[in-house]
Amino acid sequence: MSDTLTSSSATSWDEAMSPSGDGRGRRGKADWTDIVYFLLLGMGAAYALNQYGYAMDGYEKAILLAAVPSLVWMGWLWRPLRTLCVGAGLLALFAVWLYSGGGGLHQGDIARADSVFLLKYLLSSQSAILWMCALFVLATVAYWVGYISPVAAWMGSGLTWAAVYAGTVGLLVRWREGHLLGPDIGHIPVSNLYEVFVLFAVITALFYLYYERRYATRALGGFVLLVVSSVVVFLLWYSVTRDAHQIQPLVPALKSWWMKLHVPANFIGYGTFALSAMVGFAYLVKEHSETVSRRQLIPVFLLGAILCAEPFMFGSRELSVTWMLYFGIGALIVGAILALRKPIGRRLPSLEVLDDIMYRAIAVGFAFFTVATILGALWAADAWGAYWQWDPKETWALIVWLNYAAWLHMRLMKGLRGTMAAYWALAGLLITSFAFLGVNMFLSGLHSYGEL
Repeated sequence: MSDTLTSSSATSWDEAMSPSGDGRGRRGKADWTDIVYFLLLGMGAAYALNQYGYAMDGYEKAILLAAVPSLVWMGWLWRPLRTLCVGAGLLALFAVWLYSGGGGLHQGDIARADSVFLLKYLLSSQSAILWMCALFVLATVAYWVGYISPVAAWMGSGLTWAAVYAGTVGLLVRWREGHLLGPDIGHIPVSNLYEVFVLFAVITALFYLYYERRYATRALGGFVLLVVSSVVVFLLWYSVTRDAHQIQPLVPALKSWWMKLHVPANFIGYGTFALSAMVGFAYLVKEHSETVSRRQLIPVFLLGAILCAEPFMFGSRELSVTWMLYFGIGALIVGAILALRKPIGRRLPSLEVLDDIMYRAIAVGFAFFTVATILGALWAADAWGAYWQWDPKETWALIVWLNYAAWLHMRLMKGLRGTMAAYWALAGLLITSFAFLGVNMFLSGLHSYGEL
């Protein structure tokens, strides 16, 4: 395994390395902008409590109040998150105002989505999510073209940020649209596969953008955005074939404030696990960039090809032209990356950096997935009277947790690094995707409301 650092061409913006994501370089004390941000969020929470407090129970009010210092703290850690919160929030409020027809934010008519230009083509939830899908695909292409054009790489970052904004606005507006459809229909948009796939795409891309800035490299964008583009394909297929974009009332089991905590924490775990897998793939590509023998590339190709196909095999019980074509294109992409491994490897960060990103992503994901599992057990006790019932979804969540717990244990206790860690992270995505989708497709249980 080569430990040499990449050339200067692999890090086209070294001067931009910054844990804080801005000109501070390193995080210091809070400044006046943090105070303004806190006041802005505080006033928003106060307004929501004053105007809509009657519709919230005590737990939901506590979640809202706790969200303010949490967002301020995260905004202090990473400045671009503040811009995302404010920008996406203002756009979502503008969309809500358009729905109201100027009659006040507490009013609105869902039918205006078909008659108001900005809602119809830009700011309704479905329009924003479709823009998100298009921007993510364009960003993927731009990142790969970025291996020969710095301008294209820069465009990849910009398009990814635009897609994150569009997806965030789409989720926020969808939340309001549910309430416009009826008082018993509105809910936080994390209740079905369509909504959580949008959340998954946004979270995965957002974490990647953090590491892109932190390590001053855009070379990983094409790898990570492959997963996000796969999500886009699933979303489009799911919308067209299952009409999944339609907002539906919650099933009784999901009418709980626990969902507002459990699901987002869960998908931070899923998103970072997916990111770590693609970084592991990049690690293997770089490690074999000077390899002449194709025999050593066979395991990488097979694992990559399976990953291209596995999440989408769960979309239908029968073979379909759509997914056969998708698998073929995915396998060709993996093969092309391995065929061009030498020039790609030269542009990727050093093996040490890739290993570090992989470790950090899994560590963050494991922490959130652990919290999500605990919250899920508490929710189960509240809904079904028992913390654990060995439901298939629960069992596979435990398998995912044990897999990454073992990965972290081997790293911290036994010094797991390099090739083995990368293969393990890549294989871990197979386990995670089955827990995410395969259980819903092939197994039935208490979580059957999430089935395809």
